[in-house]
Amino acid sequence: MNAFCVPEDRIAGTARFYELLARLERRVGGVRTLETCDGRMEWPRRGVYFFFEAGEERSGSGHGPRVVRIGTHALTATSRTSLWNRLSQHRGVARSGGGNHRGSIFRLIVGAALARRGDSSLPLTWGTDSDPGAAARRFGMDRASVRDGEAGLERRVSAYIGRMPFLWLNVDDGPGPDSRRGLIERNAIALLSHARTPAADAPSNRWLGALSDREQVRASGLWNNNHVEENYDASFLDTMERLIDT
Repeated sequence: MNAFCVPEDRIAGTARFYELLARLERRVGGVRTLETCDGRMEWPRRGVYFFFEAGEERSGSGHGPRVVRIGTHALTATSRTSLWNRLSQHRGVARSGGGNHRGSIFRLIVGAALARRGDSSLPLTWGTDSDPGAAARRFGMDRASVRDGEAGLERRVSAYIGRMPFLWLNVDDGPGPDSRRGLIERNAIALLSHARTPAADAPSNRWLGALSDREQVRASGLWNNNHVEENYDASFLDTMERLIDT
């Protein structure tokens, strides 16, 4: 994508976003990878996370790795999910290397893309129903067969996501859709997304997400489904800055 098609204020906003992430990285002591993380490490109770991916570099806003996934948690008023709870759902089960793609849309869409690339066959039950038991009933299988059939791809997803560096921002406000976590998540996605209008940093030609079965992922250049076609409010960057400096 031609960077000259991108409005100057969007390029400047994207550059500022990455400057803030660089400041955040210094504050938290560097990026982490899920394959080296556990719940005994120090984590804020609630927050927003930003994933990077090998081979994905910024092209129009400066130099350095490109954010490919933004997420948060506890966006319903009754949710008790912590930041580590959500990250561990994306990581999968450390002991076995497996995981549950039905509990993480990030795992779901990465798994489908890996299968399309040929890393694994796509199980018939992948992405169906809310649990393996329901999938088993749908296809006339037993629960163990569903789990066994999905296990290989689950392990590949755990390995792939586990290697992706990420940063996290402490935003410990109450659960609910109007939280600052939700504000940062949706505006950061809208700022970086290519889905509706050109953004500053295009995905590489080899980005795995180009093989996604989700149009929103392919179009946006992000492993995100929601908010990719929305407008962004640049004032979210001021909110990020205050939180990073606090």
